[in-house]
Order: sequence, then C-alpha cells, then structure tokens
Amino acid sequence: MQTLFITATGTNVGKTFTTLQLIKAFSKRNISIGVCKPIETGVVDAPLDAQLLLKACQAVNPTFVSFNPKDITAYTFSLPAAPFSADTKQTIQIETIMNKIDELSSYCDLLIIEGAGGLMVPITRDFMMIDLAKKLDGKVLLVTPSRLGCINDTLLSIEALRSREIDFDWCVNLYEDSEDFAQATQPFYDAIFGNYWFVEEGLDNFISTLK
Repeated sequence: MQTLFITATGTNVGKTFTTLQLIKAFSKRNISIGVCKPIETGVVDAPLDAQLLLKACQAVNPTFVSFNPKDITAYTFSLPAAPFSADTKQTIQIETIMNKIDELSSYCDLLIIEGAGGLMVPITRDFMMIDLAKKLDGKVLLVTPSRLGCINDTLLSIEALRSREIDFDWCVNLYEDSEDFAQATQPFYDAIFGNYWFVEEGLDNFISTLK
C-alpha cells in the first residue's frame, strides 16, 4: 500500500489546496491517484473537502467515478471540532479508518490521505493524527502557512515528526501575509533549512523525489 499523508500546522493552512494540486501533478506523470479524507467534521449535508478531492480524483482516475464523497471517508460529524470532540458518541475505531484506507488503496497506485487539522489533533483520547501518519508508515507532507507567527508552529510540527521518526517533507503555502513572508519569515527558514519549498513552485520536484 503506497500512501502520501497530507498534514499541516493547523486548520485553514492549505491541506486541501495542496492535495488538489498534487492530484493534478501526479496524474500528469501517469500515476493512478486515489484520495481519502478519513475524518471530516463540520459536515452539514455532504463533506465539502471530500467532495472537492473526489471531483478532482474522478477527473483523472475513472475507477473513482462511481464513488460519492462519503465513500472516501470513514467518519463524518456535524460539529466543526477535533474528531474526538465531534464524535460525541465515541464511535471512532482506528481499525475502521485503516480498513477504509486499505479499500481505497486497491483502486490506485498511490493513495493521498488528507488529515484533519494539525498533527496533534485528537482522533480518540489516545490516538492523534500524527499516530495515524506513523501507522501508515508512508511519506508525510507537512504544509505550513506564510502568516506572521508561523515559525513557531512549523518548528513544533517538525519536531513532532522527527521525534516519531516519520519520513516527511514540508512546504509553505504562500497565502496569508504572503507579501511580508520574504522579510518576516523566510530569512530564518533560509538560514536553518535548505529543503523546504513552496506549493506554487515545488510540486514537480517533490514528486520526482518520491520512490
């Protein structure tokens, strides 16, 4: 099972945006792509993130055409909160999530899995998003924001991934405060890191590094 887990430093950072770009980029290399949004909260009628991801996937992988958005999720909840809090009846089973991922993997060469929130978002009381990433034992892509104050969140997320010996790469989504990023944040990243990139520019190179 080949997987790529997309996570971020928090909510509204650009996981879905990045995943949509990845679907297009992988498909151009004739790689059969599938998508999974294991858990989506804040769902009223249909899971909106899953809807966007599925539509993009269906455009490049005909085996997903018959699916509906809930087919690529394991759990959906109406409360817009962390899965543990949204799951008021405590129904989440990690085995169910893994079975869904395993099922969807059979329809593609590479399954892109989009997490919810950041790495330390609780799925259950004792199981976080980062634990799911570790359990999958695949590549992780960390998406970080460009807004002022993002250095702290980026470093904490990187430290968490390293502490669990998870194979990861990371990129910056130039969105909020993008005009100030070059002066307020980039000097530190350039001084400390040599392996980060921008969603808008580095996707093709990132894909070429994957085995």
